[in-house]
Amino acid sequence: MSIDHSHSPTAVSAEAPFLELLARGAAAEAYEQPVRLAQAGGESAGRIAALESAKLLALRVRSELEGRRRREAELSALFETAHDLAGLRDLDAVLRAIVQRARSLLGTDVAYLSLNDPAGGDTYMRVTEGSVAARFQQLRLGMGEGLGGLVAQTARPYVTDDYFEDERFRHTRTIDTAVRDEGLVAILGVPLMLGPQVIGVLFAADRRARVFERAQIALLGSFAALAAAAIDSANLLAETRSALADLEQANEIIRDRSGVIERASDVHDRLARLVLRGGGVQEVAAAVSEVLGGTVEFTEHADAPAEALETSRTDGHAVPHDDGWLAAVAAGGELLGALILRGHSVLDPVDQRTLERAAMVTSLLLLARRSADEAEHRVRGELLDDLLQSRDRDPRLLRERAARVGADLDATHVLLAARVDDAAEDGEQDDAVRRRLWSAASHLAATRHGLAAVRDGGAALLLPLAAGDTAAEVAARTAEQLGTAVCEAVTVGASAPVPGPAARSGLVAGAYDEARRCLDVLRLLGRAGQGAAAEDFGFLGLLLSDGRDVAGFVRRTIGEVVAYDRRRGTDLVRTLDAYFDCGMSPARTKEALHVHVNTVAQRLERIGHLLGEDWTSPARALEIQLALRLHRLSTAVAG
Repeated sequence: MSIDHSHSPTAVSAEAPFLELLARGAAAEAYEQPVRLAQAGGESAGRIAALESAKLLALRVRSELEGRRRREAELSALFETAHDLAGLRDLDAVLRAIVQRARSLLGTDVAYLSLNDPAGGDTYMRVTEGSVAARFQQLRLGMGEGLGGLVAQTARPYVTDDYFEDERFRHTRTIDTAVRDEGLVAILGVPLMLGPQVIGVLFAADRRARVFERAQIALLGSFAALAAAAIDSANLLAETRSALADLEQANEIIRDRSGVIERASDVHDRLARLVLRGGGVQEVAAAVSEVLGGTVEFTEHADAPAEALETSRTDGHAVPHDDGWLAAVAAGGELLGALILRGHSVLDPVDQRTLERAAMVTSLLLLARRSADEAEHRVRGELLDDLLQSRDRDPRLLRERAARVGADLDATHVLLAARVDDAAEDGEQDDAVRRRLWSAASHLAATRHGLAAVRDGGAALLLPLAAGDTAAEVAARTAEQLGTAVCEAVTVGASAPVPGPAARSGLVAGAYDEARRCLDVLRLLGRAGQGAAAEDFGFLGLLLSDGRDVAGFVRRTIGEVVAYDRRRGTDLVRTLDAYFDCGMSPARTKEALHVHVNTVAQRLERIGHLLGEDWTSPARALEIQLALRLHRLSTAVAG
């Protein structure tokens, strides 16, 4: 049996050096020093083990803090870039800022941006950051050459771990010489898109072999989208100035154009402020509605007009729809929804761009909200995993971690095991259903101040038990809620109540096993899509329950009859026992009890009122006889 040392002097002193390292932000290697010093000083094995345990915990905390700081830095950089774009005045300054932030956040040696030159029929370096070779900075590439040519041809991100050994793209002496001068080895390139057209490539590169993670590729893609938007905005401003110059003598048109540009600038400023203060999607829609003089609404992907949505996503522009306009809200190829403007059948090009910018800002806000939700869901899942896997967790630390996500582990909870009943034959569809279940379980746990985690192909939930509620009621309600959210039959098994999981973390794993047994029995009984606890299965619940609640089974089965005898001084329990002993024959029962047959009939009628009309059915009769035997045994033991 493991012993909890969490409050011993050894544990406290073991944590102190690592807390100091965490406070000053020391490197990971520094966490080995306290253990080495203890080993060199001949400390006891227990002391060294305590230091090792404290070191591992501190490293986990350090990793979590670093991850959060990295995510905050990424979101901050995206918001700052969106703000630069909203107040666009100097295109070169915005592009330089994008390349600098991309290099900083991805931690690469070099970052650079190339643009297509339609007049020259090639591409050229527009911005470089971290480059030391003049030949590389002045490089011009023919269309379709190098890694950038592959990215431009496919309009997809590409990464190479070793540039000179990669045969997927066409090498040329000019490009290879410039890359060799710069000393680059690993290169990631993502396309700059204006609608379906690739206008350039944003690169991040290292002078050593490196594997770029999926999150880093997505982050660079977000910067590329902002760079493309900056170029598009600059082109739009140039076009507008040209139009104003050409129409200088037409004062009415000039005033109209000026008003449109002013509205665009106004909405850009408003959107920038919304992004910086963490506004919501509805606030974006309200701001654009006010500026454009119409009604703008955000619509989820599933509810948006499919044909218009796909056209807008493919073209990269807002498109006419019914009596208004629609702009797709997308990020990294994923459709998130649409902004729909109603009441404007004709829209000025600048106002059209304004609607499109609003859609881009909406996608940034949705991604930021999703990132925050995913981080909270991970924290809830990790806490429940720790409760399920470890029986000797420090209650104080468990309470603190739970409080950060709004959960109270000193309250009574119910452990639930949930699973989609019918797995799809299509593996991808099956995975999608499981993801929907996990998402729905996480949302339910967050709204109920509980915890949720992925478990055994389904989901595990730890939900608080409200006063007057039962585990069976919670299971049935959860099955209905998850089934509605997932649009599939979700079966849910529940454990008996677990009082104060923080102080009794060892009970949580057993409670999950009990919930799984209930779930399996529901499926075997053909009750898929329902929720139940052990108490719902009669005497079978005694086998399923982790606590073997005999008194509870007796109370649920014949408690009404026992209570009636106690209140009235009657003999219904003995009559019921004799009735079953006599093969359910009233005539033989009256002889065994030495009473008149009418007395037996009256007593049986009263028993029927107390137990329900089906009390003589085979299944109920079996449960009642078992409950009578257990009651007799408990009465004998008590006597």
